[in-house]
Amino acid sequence: MTIAALVPFYRWELAFHVMSIIAWMAALFYLPRLYVYHCQVAPGSVESARFKVMERRLLKQIATPAMISSWFFGILLILTPGAISWSAPWWWVKFVSVIFMSGFHGALSKWRKNFLNDQNTKPERFYRIANEVPTILMVIIVIMVVVQP
Repeated sequence: MTIAALVPFYRWELAFHVMSIIAWMAALFYLPRLYVYHCQVAPGSVESARFKVMERRLLKQIATPAMISSWFFGILLILTPGAISWSAPWWWVKFVSVIFMSGFHGALSKWRKNFLNDQNTKPERFYRIANEVPTILMVIIVIMVVVQP
């Protein structure tokens, strides 16, 4: 299903989608790094309290709104005639990668709650490795969209 009335707005949809993605990715790159540093401080300390505020603000004020707007403008693009080909394999790889990115966002939210309650059980190394997940997914998504293999 497409909506022909969206065609004149295609470039605007695309621009806002790209801006939303940039903001979302910036947050997904930074939040696991905050968790790495949060692991290095004592639970209940002043430093831990500072990290909790930073993590909450980054997730609630930047990452989640950016994810929602990324999905919103992405769905508008899908509904715009000619924007994608449903039979193209690149589109499905991109879509599945975005689903994984959204799942990673959910995991970041869960881990933040663990830090918030001083119940983090994961080591610093876990978050260092987790920090690479959005990069890998971003590479896949960009290649799918730009190269369309």
